[in-house]
Amino acid sequence: MRYLSLILKNSWRNRRRTILTIASIGVSMCLLGVLVAMYHAFYLSSPTPAQALRLVTRNRVSLTVAIPASYQSRIKRVPGVREAMIANWFGGTYKDARDPKNQFSRFTVEPEKLFTVYGEFHIPEDQKQAFIHDRTACVIGRDLADSFGFKPGDRITLTGDIYPGNYEFTVRGIFDSPPPNGVMYINKEYVEQSLPEARRGEVGMYYILVDDSRNSAHIADAIDAQFRNSPAETKTESEQAFVIGFLSLIGNVKMFLVAIAGAVTFTILLVSANTMAMSVRERVREVGVLKTLGFTPGIILVLILGEACTISTAGGIVGYLISTLLMQAVSKSPIGGFAPTQSFFEPVVALACMGIAASVGLLSSLVPALGAARAPIVAALRSND
Repeated sequence: MRYLSLILKNSWRNRRRTILTIASIGVSMCLLGVLVAMYHAFYLSSPTPAQALRLVTRNRVSLTVAIPASYQSRIKRVPGVREAMIANWFGGTYKDARDPKNQFSRFTVEPEKLFTVYGEFHIPEDQKQAFIHDRTACVIGRDLADSFGFKPGDRITLTGDIYPGNYEFTVRGIFDSPPPNGVMYINKEYVEQSLPEARRGEVGMYYILVDDSRNSAHIADAIDAQFRNSPAETKTESEQAFVIGFLSLIGNVKMFLVAIAGAVTFTILLVSANTMAMSVRERVREVGVLKTLGFTPGIILVLILGEACTISTAGGIVGYLISTLLMQAVSKSPIGGFAPTQSFFEPVVALACMGIAASVGLLSSLVPALGAARAPIVAALRSND
């Protein structure tokens, strides 16, 4: 702390270079912050109390393989299960599929069970009853309603792909929920009755509400044990694990995030190393003067490393703040409905960004700092750089 003021002054001596360095590190750390936040959200975060009470049962082979509707009654008889709701991915196209703004999550569900399984959803009772009793009804999340300007009574036309044909739905309710929610829920019976007889009775997944989150693993095992060695074996997992499994359909997301984060970190290291090498080379004579005044090689090393860490950490702070804003935008995007809840400030992500930025500053300046600290006084004073 004794030399902190000197370190801060040295960091700001070449303002243009410092600002450009902070900006370049900030942009890189912004991308790194988004990747770290996504990795933390999907693989390290804890479920909310409401999510911890939900399990998802699907076909053991793949999400794209259906399971029989007859499984529902047997699942409900498992001790600890409060409710089991059929849910199917609807897919389809709203207006123009080429416009990303028209992409949002759409599920067919059992209306009378939706707000039991998702107890954190809040909707006026009259809207809830309208959804239950109107087969062509749908309910949508508040974020989806705000994005498109939907209101109760509006009609939404979807062109099906998994379920061929044109379907017209009436918005009967708008629900609020703690996390951002841009999902549309459709009455399952209306869609199923439009299918050929051979396709009816197929279920994509069951959303299961348990009575105690501490018993979730035991209940999941009990459900899967019922259908072991059957033609359609099941896999029951937590809602959070199910979301991660859904992501795995597009590839090894975990490896992708780690690889990109590593590439970004290496790029930041190169940028910072080049900047610090230039800075130290320009100040060789100044280092000689400091040594003449009694500054030891250890102090010289601390001053240079401290300057690099200060600049890098400042870039890390800027990058983290930008990445936080981007993550809030992601939570409101079409994939936001699949992502776990992200708070505005995530301490783990902030510490990761600050730690990586400081480490990059330390590593990038270590070699030039050691060279300056070891330089003889006479050689340093004769330098013309």
